[in-house]
Amino acid sequence: MNKTDIRSYSLDQLENIVSSFGEPKFKAKQIYQWIWQKGAMNFEQMTNLSKKLREELNNAFTFNTLIRTHQQQSIDGTVKTGWQLQDNSIIESVLIPVPKDNRYTLCVSSQVGCSLACAFCATGQLKKVRNLTDYEIFEQFLKVNSMSKEIYGHQLTNIVYMGMGEPLLNYNNVVKSIDKITNPLAFGYSTKRITLSTSGITKGIVRLADDDIKVNIALSLHAADDDKRSKIMPINETNKLRDVIDALKYMYDKNKPRIGFEYIMFKDFNDSIEDANKLMKLTKFFPVKVNIIEYNYVEGVNLKKASDEKVNKFAKYLVDHGVMTTVRRSRGKDIDAACGQLANKIENK
Repeated sequence: MNKTDIRSYSLDQLENIVSSFGEPKFKAKQIYQWIWQKGAMNFEQMTNLSKKLREELNNAFTFNTLIRTHQQQSIDGTVKTGWQLQDNSIIESVLIPVPKDNRYTLCVSSQVGCSLACAFCATGQLKKVRNLTDYEIFEQFLKVNSMSKEIYGHQLTNIVYMGMGEPLLNYNNVVKSIDKITNPLAFGYSTKRITLSTSGITKGIVRLADDDIKVNIALSLHAADDDKRSKIMPINETNKLRDVIDALKYMYDKNKPRIGFEYIMFKDFNDSIEDANKLMKLTKFFPVKVNIIEYNYVEGVNLKKASDEKVNKFAKYLVDHGVMTTVRRSRGKDIDAACGQLANKIENK
């Protein structure tokens, strides 16, 4: 009989479990802290529990830990790692080090594959298999944090939910994982260092606001009008830009998160000054920073990277009109680890 992963239980459920073993309820808190605060991956590590309780737990439950399948390091230091899950599915997470800025960022996945089929994204070419559990997301954080300390001598400083999948289509598990990472009873990480990226799931954005989830938000915008956006992002057909902006304004008015617009520039598609003007108008509803991103090659995609000249003119137009703007150079593209490239591709170019 397959055992249930102990990490799938809440603190209240753990209390019921230890009570069924004839143990006092406070033991549940100890187990909870071993899992979420100390990162235990087996019951033998839980040394303040009796041997009898550890054996009972081991007989009844398990840890379905991630198994590393592949790892590549870019010439810029970025590290992409593949993980095999219990059902043999593969996901990827990325460590992005910027030592000069003292930034060590984890790009974490939230789904196996993705259902959104964005035209420029390799992950979007994969069939969505399932949502990740909160503990599968948390374990990516745990393992990459250890990896960062081992390789660079520094723990993670930032987490971005920008890996495989749409986080807001896995709302419950993503929010639970954020709680495990930030809860003082668990890992105790600052919510100010967590950014959730979304393609614009309006109901999910509003729900984040209503649930008072205080994380930074990055909207994968990539086009500033519905016609162009729908051509490259099918989700825009059911989540129009006006509705997405209204949802973000609602969230900003309630929680005051930092909001960013992610804008990949494509040659002769969304790189004109007219496009820049439309984007500028979308930044007037709440404080926002625009990140202009260079397009990273994805096999089978006809879109092309905008010229540096167009990118610079576009960025200058925004800055001249009072928009905080950064041109972000991709990291890890030589190992298919950059924005939009995660697709479990491990062969060397």
